[in-house]
Amino acid sequence: MPRSVNSVASKARKKKVYRDVKGQFGRRKNVWTVSKNAYEKGLQYAYRDRKTKKRNFRKLWIQRINAAARIHGMSYSQFMGKLKANNIELDRKVLADMAMNNPEAFKAIAEKVK
Repeated sequence: MPRSVNSVASKARKKKVYRDVKGQFGRRKNVWTVSKNAYEKGLQYAYRDRKTKKRNFRKLWIQRINAAARIHGMSYSQFMGKLKANNIELDRKVLADMAMNNPEAFKAIAEKVK
C-alpha cells in the first residue's frame, strides 16, 4: 500500500508561513526551513514585546508626568503622593495625556494638591 501524505494540509501550512515572512531579506522569504525558523522567532519576539510595550508606555507616562510636575515645583513622587493623599484617582495614562495636551487642566490639578 502506498504511503499516504496529506499534501493539501502541508502545502497550506507552508503557504501560511510564506505569507507571514513575505518581504523579509534573503532566503528567509523563500526557503522552507529558514522561513519556518524566522516565522517562529518572530512569534517569540511578538509575545515578548507585547509585555515590553506595557512597560515602555508606563515609563513614558511617568517621564511626562515628572516633567509637568517639575514645572509646578514638585517631583514626580511628591506629586503622586499628594494625589493619593487628596483621593484624586487619575491613572498615569490620563495624567500624562493631560500634561501633554491640556496643560491648564494639569496645572489646576497641581494647584489643588499643593
